[in-house]
Amino acid sequence: MNEMLHAPHGGGGLSAVQPTATPPRVAVLVPCYNEAVTIGKVVRDFRSALPHATVYVYDNNSKDGTRQEATQAGAIVRGEPLQGKGNVVRRMFADIEADIYVLVDGDDTYDASAAPRLIDLLEAESLDMLNAARVTEIKEAYRPGHRLGNLMLTGMVQQIFGKRIGDMLSGYRVFSRRFVKSFPALSSGFEIETELTVHALELRMPIAEAPTHYKDRPEGSVSKLRTFRDGFRILKTIAILLKEERPLQFFSWIFGVLAVTSVLLAWPVVTEYLRTGLVPRFPTAILATGTMLLAFHSLFSGLVLDTVTHGRREMKRMAYLAIPRHFFADMPPSTNEPHGHSH
Repeated sequence: MNEMLHAPHGGGGLSAVQPTATPPRVAVLVPCYNEAVTIGKVVRDFRSALPHATVYVYDNNSKDGTRQEATQAGAIVRGEPLQGKGNVVRRMFADIEADIYVLVDGDDTYDASAAPRLIDLLEAESLDMLNAARVTEIKEAYRPGHRLGNLMLTGMVQQIFGKRIGDMLSGYRVFSRRFVKSFPALSSGFEIETELTVHALELRMPIAEAPTHYKDRPEGSVSKLRTFRDGFRILKTIAILLKEERPLQFFSWIFGVLAVTSVLLAWPVVTEYLRTGLVPRFPTAILATGTMLLAFHSLFSGLVLDTVTHGRREMKRMAYLAIPRHFFADMPPSTNEPHGHSH
């Protein structure tokens, strides 16, 4: 809970400054696609855990009764026609104004009762992102294939961008307004979690991770995640983010591969020339030369792009710092109103 200081207008001289406490506006964001079996319970659980929050459900072209169930449970329901979780998150972050954002899946696998604790930790530590790491002993809830894929992909991101998040693919997170309004949201599908993580790591935001209970989907609810298809999409996203955010590292690897290939091709040609003074394999010599030229071209491209990326990162950091941490900081004192809501 923050305090705003308002000095009275007019008059001569200085007068005492009175603190005005305003509770943070909390928005619970639930992206949904065909979750009629679970969405009603998710909305009710979060309204019970966070009675002063507003619950928003964004329907992503569901074919079942997701909209009706969410509305009956008391959520504000809106739609996003572009298919994919990333598209829905982008729309939610753009549309909704709040101080604290709770992002959670609509499949009833995450613990709504943990939300107050996560929000308190976010506020107490002045964090921009708090990741809810999944803890469960139920094998059906967190299948071995998904667990292994998460460990591999999270490990790759840790090696490249930093070891600050242990469960990168968790769908349960709490954000500050500053994070949400500075996040570009370029992904379209389940790779959005990777982009959220890398955005926080690249700007060196204050972030943390807290363990939360994770359970299996209820009977009749079907996961939309496809292990191999979505795993490869996340892997592709990591490669793209590496190129965009670490171009020197990315192109240095390409340089290394091409340079080693060139040396291997040139080695027999050079040894033959040193032994006989002849170059009998001109095509191989030309190929080795061209490959080495490409290697150095890649290296210099990485150097140039690294300078460009450094400037982009500075601009993103300045844009992030220009956003007030709380929504009411943008508004004149007279517009600060209680933010309970009714349905």
